[in-house]
Amino acid sequence: MGVLDGLTVVELAAWVAGPSAGALLADWGADVWKVESPKGDPFRAIITSQGYSAEIPNAPFTVDNRGKRSVVLDLQTDDGRTAMESLLASADVFLTNMRVKSLARMNLTPEAVASRHASLVIGLITGYGSAGSERDRAGYDIGAFGARSGILHQMRAGELPPTPLPLGFGDHVVALSAFAGVLGALVERARTGRGQIVETSLLRTGTFTLGWELGVQLLLGRVPGGVERGHSKTPLVNCYRARDDNWFWLLGVEADRHFHRLLEALDRADLAQDPRFATARDRRRNSIVFIRILDDAVGEQPLAFWQQRFDECGVWWSPVLEPDAVVADDQALAAGCFVDVDGKGFKTVATPVEFAAHPQRTVSPAPELGGDTEAVLREAECPADVITRVVKHAL
Repeated sequence: MGVLDGLTVVELAAWVAGPSAGALLADWGADVWKVESPKGDPFRAIITSQGYSAEIPNAPFTVDNRGKRSVVLDLQTDDGRTAMESLLASADVFLTNMRVKSLARMNLTPEAVASRHASLVIGLITGYGSAGSERDRAGYDIGAFGARSGILHQMRAGELPPTPLPLGFGDHVVALSAFAGVLGALVERARTGRGQIVETSLLRTGTFTLGWELGVQLLLGRVPGGVERGHSKTPLVNCYRARDDNWFWLLGVEADRHFHRLLEALDRADLAQDPRFATARDRRRNSIVFIRILDDAVGEQPLAFWQQRFDECGVWWSPVLEPDAVVADDQALAAGCFVDVDGKGFKTVATPVEFAAHPQRTVSPAPELGGDTEAVLREAECPADVITRVVKHAL
């Protein structure tokens, strides 16, 4: 049971952004029917395609496909398209991240589907939007979300090459955008009875994510680029390395407020009398020297020492954790960041939202390819002869 119990979603999506949005809907209680070709979502083969053993559990696929049911349809056939129409007629939401030109070949563009199913909420995720000369360009998140939006440029440290985003990073941000848009359309449908098309893209979500810098660019005509940490103009919002090679971030956004707390923790009250560092503007002008002083100071002790000192003195900070530390972090566990996968003996990443009335302690595993085809088609009241042929074709 969940807040979306009773909601039915048809997902025609592959790889990450679309399936991730579908997984969020499933986490919240929706019945998500994942429509796949007889070969399946290529995301299923991500482990073996990288040369690893097929025996290794596909953890990324589980993250973005848990809790769904898999329906295999060949949408190049008449029976496949007939079955798809039965699914859409039974659903509340149609979610897709297929390219528009691919949807057009199957008569499944948002406009075409909306003309046949007026109450359906249609969630479309694209790389670069559905208009413009590049609307059909392939748009993985590293390209459309990270590179084209300006994010990767702003993340550069000086003249160093751009650093890639973590795998699936932009896709998961876009999934949240699509998820929110679908929920908004469902709220309006509850008032009007009418569905509508909801669209988001990797590019548009990327530019929103970089909103501060692009907002400055639009207003003032220029924005500073990224710099190497030793040349940062905000030394109290910067990363530093302790003696044991563990990194941490200072979070002194309100520079004057946090300055004296930091000096207390470092036992360097004398720096408050140094005219080079007296005000936030002074520290900005002399940031390179100040960062070197901080580097020398924090490099004298391991991170455990600074953790105690910073907390005692009210310094705002955060450790930079590696993945093995994140999944064992007491606070991450207390915050419910991870959830058990039913019957699989391992955990996965939890939905980012917790409902007090519907606490989530487990999730269903990702579905086997086509394992729910017949059951779902029967629920959707697809013609019996079509079900027989579709199931036979899928096998």
